[in-house]
Amino acid sequence: MSPLPAFARALSMALILVASTANAEVLHRFALVAGNDEGGADTRPLRFARDDARKMHALLQRLGGVAPADAKLLLNEDARGFLAALSELEQRARAARERGERTALFVYYSGHAKDGALRLGATRLAFDDLKRRLADAPSDIRIAILDSCRSGAMTRAKGARRAPAFDIESGAGRDARGLVILTSSAADEDSQESDALAGSYFSHHLTSGLLGDADRSGDGRVTLFEAYSHAYARTVADTAASSAGPQHPTFSYDLAGNGDLVLTDLRASGGGLVVPGAAPVGTYYFVDGGGLVVAELDKAADVERRVALAPGTYRVKRRLPDRLRIGEVEVRRGQQAVLQESRLQDAPFSDDPVKGALRGGDGGAWWTVGLSGGVQSYFDAPTRDALFLSVGMVGAEAQLHDYFRRDWVWGVDAATGSRRAVLMLPSLTGPAYRYAMTSVGTTLTSEWPLGRVAPFLGARVAWLHMRRDFEDAAFPDQTFAMFSPGVVAGVRWNPFSRLHLTARARAHYLLYNVDAQRSLGFWELGALVTYQP
Repeated sequence: MSPLPAFARALSMALILVASTANAEVLHRFALVAGNDEGGADTRPLRFARDDARKMHALLQRLGGVAPADAKLLLNEDARGFLAALSELEQRARAARERGERTALFVYYSGHAKDGALRLGATRLAFDDLKRRLADAPSDIRIAILDSCRSGAMTRAKGARRAPAFDIESGAGRDARGLVILTSSAADEDSQESDALAGSYFSHHLTSGLLGDADRSGDGRVTLFEAYSHAYARTVADTAASSAGPQHPTFSYDLAGNGDLVLTDLRASGGGLVVPGAAPVGTYYFVDGGGLVVAELDKAADVERRVALAPGTYRVKRRLPDRLRIGEVEVRRGQQAVLQESRLQDAPFSDDPVKGALRGGDGGAWWTVGLSGGVQSYFDAPTRDALFLSVGMVGAEAQLHDYFRRDWVWGVDAATGSRRAVLMLPSLTGPAYRYAMTSVGTTLTSEWPLGRVAPFLGARVAWLHMRRDFEDAAFPDQTFAMFSPGVVAGVRWNPFSRLHLTARARAHYLLYNVDAQRSLGFWELGALVTYQP
């Protein structure tokens, strides 16, 4: 008798967790999601670790039963910040258990790992230390998913195996307790990223599975084991022909009790996309406006499938031997869209909507918009008193992140300020006037993310318009306008996933050439509050 079927049967009996959402007992879920593109001086920056974390964080809140207050997102945080966030969730889980609730703690990490440790920037967190921490966490169920190179070392001590796809027996949930660890690769393998997917192979297929592709039973729910077996099979298949070789996710467990843990409920959002049973067989790809595959769906004959896409407009692609079938579908909030084959059209392979990497060779570009406030003043005291006054400024800005290059930010801004003053010149004192300053500028900066803070440095070019409007009509109003180059430095703080607070300083050069040619300089101190849509 082959050991593989016996192993699968034993696994299907042992890999059992907690009551499903159909049970009356509610499972209070907590999630720590971390993505770190930096791994220290001896590693190359990753492209998509933070993007993978953002996707997982949003998915767990939308479909995974994790309340926003119970979901922590860490981007480029160090080991100390990671452990501090874990401690906070452990305290909340302990309080929930004291109230008689059953709890689950979900920890997801995408980033570097090397020499038996997670590499969070310049800091390290040893696999053994993290595993002990999770084993002792005050939660009934602990699930760790590590998407990093050689992460299989996290499970090897317990006999981690390159687990094949397997079937899971469902049934009534019971008081399961224990620790489950999933890793993206074996202990001697690298985890690979894809430009076309704008993410790692493993995380992409895991999230795609959680959106519905792994729902083998068709009950509208995706269990942990359905998601893992799907991610395993697709990751191995997609990396088999790569230069690094096939990548094999691993699985380990230490559980007591049984049940079947539902990771995502595809019905939770009330919307999504239905692919009817009569739709043709094949693999459907759902592509966002940036040309990136956000989900896949394998369609069998006469089987209705559902993918829980977020609201938005998607290109749909199905590949045939000699052509593509392409169409567009709109998913509206709280409504189920139905994919209609009649709305798909034949197209040549050259019209493939999956374009691969975004411009600049990097993915995940994103916008922020916000409001600014600050003060502008000239270095030269006589200039401040007689020519260009110190003035408070308010304005608005828009910034495009990670478009030209990772951690580069291009921004455009406009600001204005004014004040009332009295003209004071050696030959003339007394006329009152209103001084107004308007600036429109563009900035290119480079950031160095360090956890929730990101210092930055860059260059700026601004168009300045200064005006003096005298109250006494006997004095003509005056205007002066000129382009001014400068430098900018500061630090951006990300207290929440989409809210950013920035403190910055600018220094500019200005050539004054009205009645004499003078080189002047001015500085600006300001603060910026931005929101990421």
